[in-house]
Order: sequence, then C-alpha cells, then structure tokens
Amino acid sequence: MLLAWTTYWFIKTRSYRSTPAAALRAAQQTYNENVRRSKVTFVFENMDSKRGDEATGKTSDDGDIASVMGFSGFGKKARTFDLDAIFEQTRRTAIERSQRVIEERQKEIEMEEEGESSKSVKPSVQSQRGKAASSRVQKSDSSSDSGSDSDSDSELIGPPVPPQHAAQQGDDDDDEHVGPPLPPGYTGSTAHSDDDDDEEGEAQDDDDDNPVKKIPDTHEITLQHGTKTVSALGLDPSGARLVSGGYDYDVRFWDFAGMDQALQAFRSLQPCECHQIKALQYSITGDVMLVVSGNAQAKVLDRDGFSVMECVKGDQYIVDMANTKGHTAMLNCGCWHPKIKEEFMTCSNDGTVRTWDLNSEKKHKSVFKPRSFQGKKVIPTCCTYSRDGKLIAAGCQDGTIQIWDRNLSVHTKFHCRQAHTPGSDTSCLSFSYDGTMLASRGGDDTLKMWDIRNFRKPVNGVSGLTNYFSMTDCCFSPDDKLLVTGTSVKKDEGNGKLVFFDRISFQRVYEIDVTNASVVRCLWHPKLNQIMVGTGNGLVKVYYDPVKSHRGAKLCVVKSKRKEKHAEALTQDYIITPHALPMFREARQRSTRKQLEKDRLDPKKSHKPEPPVSGPGRGGRVAAHGGTLSSFIVKNIALDKTDDSNPREAILRHAKEASENPYWIAPAYTETQPEPVFAEESEDEEPDQEPEWKKRKI
Repeated sequence: MLLAWTTYWFIKTRSYRSTPAAALRAAQQTYNENVRRSKVTFVFENMDSKRGDEATGKTSDDGDIASVMGFSGFGKKARTFDLDAIFEQTRRTAIERSQRVIEERQKEIEMEEEGESSKSVKPSVQSQRGKAASSRVQKSDSSSDSGSDSDSDSELIGPPVPPQHAAQQGDDDDDEHVGPPLPPGYTGSTAHSDDDDDEEGEAQDDDDDNPVKKIPDTHEITLQHGTKTVSALGLDPSGARLVSGGYDYDVRFWDFAGMDQALQAFRSLQPCECHQIKALQYSITGDVMLVVSGNAQAKVLDRDGFSVMECVKGDQYIVDMANTKGHTAMLNCGCWHPKIKEEFMTCSNDGTVRTWDLNSEKKHKSVFKPRSFQGKKVIPTCCTYSRDGKLIAAGCQDGTIQIWDRNLSVHTKFHCRQAHTPGSDTSCLSFSYDGTMLASRGGDDTLKMWDIRNFRKPVNGVSGLTNYFSMTDCCFSPDDKLLVTGTSVKKDEGNGKLVFFDRISFQRVYEIDVTNASVVRCLWHPKLNQIMVGTGNGLVKVYYDPVKSHRGAKLCVVKSKRKEKHAEALTQDYIITPHALPMFREARQRSTRKQLEKDRLDPKKSHKPEPPVSGPGRGGRVAAHGGTLSSFIVKNIALDKTDDSNPREAILRHAKEASENPYWIAPAYTETQPEPVFAEESEDEEPDQEPEWKKRKI
C-alpha cells in the first residue's frame, strides 16, 4: 500500500506540472488499472504455490516457524513493481489526454469564429467530460468487482470522482428532487408544501411587523388596593414586585412569586402619614424605592418598606429657592436617574426641580428653576430624565415644556412656550426608548409627540382624551412602536379606557375597556411584557398573555388558595411530667376539640352572658335604668331630698346620744377633754345679722 500511494502522489505531481486537468484523470485511470492487474497476478501466484506444495506432499518449515513465533506470512517473498514502466505508461497517457484537450479547444475556437455562441459549446464539452467520468466510474466498478474475490477492500483508491457527472445528471433530469425520499403514502406535491411554508413565513412576518398583535391583553388579574384612587404604581427592574399607592395614604407591596389566587398584598404601610401618594418608583438596581407624596419631603424606602432616607425641608421664608436646602411646598412628581443608582429628582409647588444624592440627605444636589416668558416663577407638575440621563425635562402649569442639560442648571437647552394650554397641568412626560422622541400628556385632554432635534412644534398630536388627574400616565411599548395612555370618566358616565396609538402615523389602533372608573396610571414592563393599570376606584389591573408574557402575573394565577388554619388554643396550661408516677400522671390531650365542647357547657369557662337582674341588684350590679352604676347615680340625684333645716340643729341632734354612749372619739380624750361650752341663742339676736368684719363699709 505504501508503494501504491507513493506512485499515486508522484503521478499526481507530474501530471500537474506537465499536463492540464485531463492528464490527472488519465493518471487515475491508469493507476486503477495497474492496481487491478497487480491484485489478479498476486492471487494467481498464491494459488500456484499452494498447488506445488500439495503435489510434492512436503510441508515447509516456514509454517512451523510462523506457528511458534506467533505471526503469519513469515518467509513469503515480497512482490516487486517496475516503477519505471509505470511512470513511462503514465506519461504517455497524460500526453495523449492533453493532445485531446488541445484539439477540443481548437474546435471550440473554430465554432466561435463561424458565429455559434459559446453557450452551445460549453454543454457539449461538459457532456463529453461527463461521459468520460461515467466511463471511468464504470471501469472502477468493474475493477472492484473483479478484485472482490481476492480482497475485501473494494473501495476506490485515490481522489474522489469529479462532481461533473452528478451535475450533468441533474441537468438532464429536472424532475428529480434533491434530498431524502418522500415518505410512503405522501400525495401532495413538494411545490405546494413550499408554497405553504412561504405563506406561513409571510404570515409570521406580518405578525412581527404588526405591533397590535404584541399587545398582551388576552388575560387579566385584579388587585384590590382600596376604595380610593390609585395614584402611583411602581415595578422593580426584574418585575418580581409591584407597589401601589393611592389617595388613601397607603402603599401596598405585591409579590408575584409569593401570591396565590387570593391576590393579597403581603405588606401595607403609610410612609408619609396623612399625605396622598403622588409617585412610586424603584431604582435601577431595585434595592430602594422613591416615595413622593403631598408633603415637601420625599422618602426613600428599601424593598421591605423600611425608611432609608428622608429629604430635608427647606426654609419657606427665603425668597431665592436656590439658597434653601430642600423643597418648601408640596411635591408633584419624582423619578430615579436611569444610569446613576444614587441620584433621583423631585419637583414641587415651590417652583423648583431638585436633584438629590442618596448618600447626602442634608442638602439637594442641584436646582433647576423653570421660568415663564416674562421670567416669572412657574410650577412644574411633572419631571423626567432622558434615557441616557443627560437631559432633564419638566412640564409646567403655564403649558410649557422645559428641558435642561443635567450639568447646566441655569439656562434651558430646549424650551417650547405653547406645548399645552396655559393653566392646565401637564400630567406626564415620557421619552422613547431610542431617546429621540418625547411624549407629553396634557391636562387639556391632548397627547402630543415631540422630536428632540426639532422642538419648536409637535410631530403629532391627538385631542379628546379626557384627563381629570394631574398624574395620568403615558408610556411607550417595549418595541417603541406604540404609545399608550389612559382616559378619565366621571362617575357612572362610562368606562375608562386604555388607548394605544401608532407612533409613526399616530392613529388609534387599539383600546381596552378597563373599568367603570378613570384610568390614571399605566406601566408596560419591557421584561414581563405585561401592562399594569391603576384606576380611580382603587383597583390595579394586570394584563398579560400566556404566550407573549413572561413570569409576573403568570406565577400567581396558577397557585391555589391556601387553606385557612383555625387556631386551636389550649383551654388550660398543660404541664408535661414524663417521669411522674402513673397515679399522678395526667392523660395527654390528643385533641382540643372535645375539651372545647366541654368548656362550652361550663358557664364560667365559656363566659356565659349573665341573666338580667331582678330586684334592687346584687354583686355590684343594679337593675334599674340599664343596669349601670352611672344610671343609678343619676336617678338618685334626680330623686334627692335635701334637708333645708339648720345644720347646727342637725348636728346637735346627735349630741345627747354621743355624750351618753361615747364610742369613737370621746373615750380617747376623757382625761384631757374640757367641758364643752356651747353658745346660747338669744332672742334679740337676728339670724341674718353679720359679724362686724363682714359688714360693708360706707
């Protein structure tokens, strides 16, 4: 084999150096023919040697040596090849092949000169090459069949057959299909199946391009926050925990992974006492939460509701608000920085927008003062950061939208004077995910879209969206193709709706009837792909899709309600004495139910109500007038018979009895007590006469 491979590579290199590609095919054919002949000759020689041994009847010593040494073939003479003859034959064949190729090329040139196109020539050449290749394959197959009796290795030795033959067969037969055979019983055509696949792919592309199909509104759950308006909603970045705040001063914590179908909040607290909650937002890390309420001090709580920081209150008697350390009036809105986890921002009725650092609660970080066209102070009603955190935007009561560079707090970078109707509260500002567009929800029942690069006039706008609240939200969908906001309604005058607008055309593409109250807050979480809605009747609704949404509400709806465990209290203390004697050992209570039944029959243990009192009363209870002591005293006061006689006479009435039968005081003073002398009344003395020192001086 080593010699055969050496021959092959030598022929290959020689043919490449001296002849074209046709010489290589000729060398391969010659090589295969020589290998076949060598195999046949080797078989015949072995057969002749065996016959000679049998005729003489002699056994060679080589077999004994081979059996003793443990290997076969010892002593056989190796076959030799005439390499010079092989090389000479290969060279001649290669020269002949190269001459044929040259003749074919000359014929092609002549046909092109006669006016025929080269396209008709190339297939003929390819067909000839294909025929030559097929003949070589047939010869190789015949050679492998002839040599199968002597050697089990019938595979071709050398490079693989050129793929021109298979390509030629594919050109000749267009009806054959590439790939594995179809299953038995299949009647459909492959062309039809390909068309179906294309149609399904196009439909899938249409669904991907249509943003309305991605709205998760097939299922919903309702969380009962309270009975008053839900004015704040917040979701942590992972979407595991939801917080809701309202006009009832409560902040409720909802854990999707820990809730069951009862949908109960695991914690409720009032962090700002008797102040309405205006805004709730988790930081970018989700470990702390900002609480903005109706007072002048914002608070930062941790995930469990414990206070982490409280902003300082400023001095309300200072005219320049930049010289105070904090806000001096009610807060309106607040949010966290999207990149810096320690920084947050608040806006207030004192006419300032302040940024704060979580590590320094004694003073604000920077102050932004919105101003009107005349330079007067205006009140910001909402504020937000841009997606990259470089811009700060605020919507004001005079209808303006003012945007500052975060590092330059004096002059605005963008300023739109007539964004909304003056005097209306701009309730929300929201930047798109790409950072180029800004959506504003106005108190004038409008929703507008602004391009930051051209901030003079809105790109699109829509009116007729009723807004009764100063914190009505608007937000972008996770794919940045839709804009969502809520509408307000009066009591018993319709349903509040969640309205979806296309970002480019600004057409109303979808809406959801939420409930018979206003829709105030709305959040569309990008990771969960779920929409949270806060309403005016104290409900928090979560919309989701089992296929398109992830985790969140899907975790709690699959859990069954926990069974309530009734606490069974022991009726009396039970002392366990394991080493007591049997006669002193008390039987251990197996169940408290029977003991409770027995105690129910005992009037003292079961605290049986006492029957009504008959008669004047007993045991500290009185029967008259409701059976209370106070009513009894009131009755006696009303029936009191006062003695209008002389008090001196009333006292001396008992003097004779006291002197005759002294019992309390007189025996102790028998030796030292003098004889009492009482003044005698004279008839001349008037009873109303006053002493001299009491008489009025004239």
